[in-house]
Amino acid sequence: MTDQIQHRVTFGIKTTPMRASYEEILRVWQEADALPEIADAWLWDHLMPIAGPKDGQILEGWTLLSALAARTQRLRLGLLVTSNRIRQPAVLGKIATTVDVISSGRLVMGLGVGGTHQPTGAGGITGENPAVAEYEAYGLPLVPPAEGIARLAETIAILKHMWTEEVFDFHGHYYTLKGNRNEPKPVQQPGPPLLIGGWGSRTLRLVAEHADIWNIPGPPHNTLDYITQRSRVLDAHCAAIGRDPQTITRSVQYIVSYDDPAGDRMAIRDLIAAGLTHIVLSLRSPYPPQVAHWLVEEIITPLRTECCGY
Repeated sequence: MTDQIQHRVTFGIKTTPMRASYEEILRVWQEADALPEIADAWLWDHLMPIAGPKDGQILEGWTLLSALAARTQRLRLGLLVTSNRIRQPAVLGKIATTVDVISSGRLVMGLGVGGTHQPTGAGGITGENPAVAEYEAYGLPLVPPAEGIARLAETIAILKHMWTEEVFDFHGHYYTLKGNRNEPKPVQQPGPPLLIGGWGSRTLRLVAEHADIWNIPGPPHNTLDYITQRSRVLDAHCAAIGRDPQTITRSVQYIVSYDDPAGDRMAIRDLIAAGLTHIVLSLRSPYPPQVAHWLVEEIITPLRTECCGY
């Protein structure tokens, strides 16, 4: 595991923008931007609170991401993950292109299926589906899971066309474009890295076919055994299409407790041992002062020292 930590594992942060102000989130991101131990920073894509009081404030994800991109210099950044149900694919492609330009090529394009007619939603969290009330409130239709997967596949195809072609038409089952032009192109070519979040077998097939990064929530939402089993399913999909599974980064979200860094380190160590090489440390609001420094001092650096002796 020493070589894996030293050469392959990276750490990011996620500021869940629920009941948190722009100023609070900007503070954390700019602090993290100055710490090379933190490689990337993430938001989410919800329009209403999914836990706690329903009147809490939430800022729209892509608008907020654009503002943060303009106020940071180094961090790679994205939404973990974008709901494919909220924006039309070509509109999303234009938004993402703009953020990649503003950030000078630091965007990671995080995508998920979005709200579907089942308890397990885009992020895979079981229980009551928080997308139902949210989507009803914003006039967004939920779709069956199979349709959600098919729509996501078409979105991926549209994004790739937008980011690489001067002009194109698209005739899919769900989306039709005529004479699409997208200028300027993203700074990153042939486009920002693609992260797909989720764990269903059909989603993992899309990961094998298209993604650079696969992301899954860690404990308590998923057990270590289940994550390992899902990783084997991804390996099988890669084998079926002749792709080297090592070309896909395995990413996990882990919610930091603040009051038990030793327990956090133990859980993260197990995730790394299971083959996860990108650890996103998700922060609950309110964010403590100097929380990014605290993550480096209490979790990232000790974990590397324990595993690697440096």
